[in-house]
Amino acid sequence: MKLLNTYRNRGLALAAACLLLGLASCKKESELLNPAPETSILDVTAFETPDRVLGLVNGMYTKVKDPQFYGGKYVMYGDFRGEEFINRTANIFTGYDTWSHTLNSSSNEVQNLWIAAYGAINACNVFLQGLADNNSKVAPALAKQYEGEAKFLRALSYFSLVTLYAKPYVADNGASPGLPLRLKAEVSSANNDLARSKVADVYAQIIKDLDEAEALLPLTLGSDLLNTTRAHRNSAIALKTRVYLNMGNMSKVIEESKKIVSDVAPFKALTGVAHQLQDDIKVVFNSNYTTTESVFSMPMTELNSATGQNALGFIFNAAPIGNSEYSVNPSGIMGNAEFKTTDARRSFLVTSGTATFLRKYNKPSPYTDYVPVIRYSEVLLNYAEALAKTGDMEKSRVLLAAVHRRSDPTYTFPEAKISTQDALIASILLERRIEFLGEGLRSNDLLRNLETIPAKGSSSLTAPAVPSTSPSYIFPLPNAEILTNRLL
Repeated sequence: MKLLNTYRNRGLALAAACLLLGLASCKKESELLNPAPETSILDVTAFETPDRVLGLVNGMYTKVKDPQFYGGKYVMYGDFRGEEFINRTANIFTGYDTWSHTLNSSSNEVQNLWIAAYGAINACNVFLQGLADNNSKVAPALAKQYEGEAKFLRALSYFSLVTLYAKPYVADNGASPGLPLRLKAEVSSANNDLARSKVADVYAQIIKDLDEAEALLPLTLGSDLLNTTRAHRNSAIALKTRVYLNMGNMSKVIEESKKIVSDVAPFKALTGVAHQLQDDIKVVFNSNYTTTESVFSMPMTELNSATGQNALGFIFNAAPIGNSEYSVNPSGIMGNAEFKTTDARRSFLVTSGTATFLRKYNKPSPYTDYVPVIRYSEVLLNYAEALAKTGDMEKSRVLLAAVHRRSDPTYTFPEAKISTQDALIASILLERRIEFLGEGLRSNDLLRNLETIPAKGSSSLTAPAVPSTSPSYIFPLPNAEILTNRLL
């Protein structure tokens, strides 16, 4: 059993647990807390019935929703690395090393996220192989849908990894070392050794998966809940706008955006799920997690949520909801003059004592706030940025205004903020800081533009600025992978 202490077997055990969790999904949810040994991954009955196959599909989503991945920590790290939050506790278990840029190959953040994300990837690979081997067990339309969902989740997982552990695509058109590109179902440690593919190759696989997912997925899934928490055609398209934006391929961002954004206001998706902005952004976070604005989210329930130090509400909120781990930086976007007091997004900022905290995630323990992965407002701002960078200033301004004026209807952008291409792009990037505060997008926005990560801090704790040339600009490879993969 010595091998079970290595990274690869830990990842395989996670994938095995995923399959067991999926098979148990038709049972009481509390039973999902008891994973089976690794050998369950080879159970010939796993794909025996349509219900069991659906259980395996649900298991893939469960793996992506791991507390160390999209259930909590990955989203946190995207904000901790930027300048919008102040660390208050120096707690290494709540991301202090990420916030302070003091990570090394043995840091908890570096190792746990890698293991969780590759566990999700292998769960997708195992499912795809099993589905191909048992295609007759479900109806052809469902088989196509499930294949599309697995490829969407694999693409999301690889994108999350490559944007943290590898140099930005735009630094050298993807020529830098990327990730070990694991696309086969692994049920043992035999294939631990795998060289890193280039960043460009990883992105090519992500786009391939999303293109195929778009073709395989249904237009809708039949309910607001499923349209929010499971992948459909527009989910794949929306994620492609994010991926192409990272690649600096603005023409493709525009091409994909046009599929799900109408030509004129009010902007909405005219096919598939009828995505559009919710009139009141507070509803998106406080009372209805399944509006048409929520393209894809991680659902949380009392029996299936990130808890304690892995929960967004615990980290960002003040007592009694949270633990006051991170307050909003008064020198960050909160203090920017363009973030007006009349802006409804100010309602997410709550003062406690001398500090201000984010209350987008406002449910107390057991923290059942949904975790937003893609919102329609991001698609609109991705589109606006691509248009601005390719010279279509007029439509870019209209899209930017649609997002901002949803929350501040009386606001008009000063001419100096939108009259030139550089000014307009800066305003769009500023809008993203306001709109997605606490949603994990800030680190990626800095890196994809090769911007220096700004310094931040308080009188007691500080973090330095990190230029794009610094090794700290990205996460190091985890020590567990280095020790078990001889081809790195």
